[in-house]
Amino acid sequence: MPVQISLTVNGERVERPVEPRTLLVQFIRDHLGLTGTHVGCDTSQCGACVVHVDGASVKSCTLLAVQADGCEVTTIEGMAQNGTLHPMQAAFHENHGLQCGFCTPGMVMSAVDLLKNNPDPTEAEIRKHLEGNICRCTGYHNIVKAVQSAAETMRG
Repeated sequence: MPVQISLTVNGERVERPVEPRTLLVQFIRDHLGLTGTHVGCDTSQCGACVVHVDGASVKSCTLLAVQADGCEVTTIEGMAQNGTLHPMQAAFHENHGLQCGFCTPGMVMSAVDLLKNNPDPTEAEIRKHLEGNICRCTGYHNIVKAVQSAAETMRG
């Protein structure tokens, strides 16, 4: 039996009926059509589905949509403002921090969360924070460079 939920996604209030077993990632992709949040492993191992819920990074395949009722959710689509990439998105582009791009949205969301709490992380701290995000294409070197570059830009 569907349950009515109401939440704010990328600054817009949405209300939808959902099956109680619907994962947040399914809600974002299937109900809202926001396909930047990816489903990679369905076991919370890869990090492709990371979004921000009330400002904290969360693997959206581990959270039911009904658990996000009343919350504010930001997806990769909500990071750019007025057509301008978020500094982290720009840094990934400028530093070649992506190859196929499948993991990139989750990496960006996790990295933004890191810099919110630690604006000047060391390379080791960046690598530790991104351990829950798997990239099958790169050796992570350019991803780390992108996070360092974004950190510098965001610090001003």
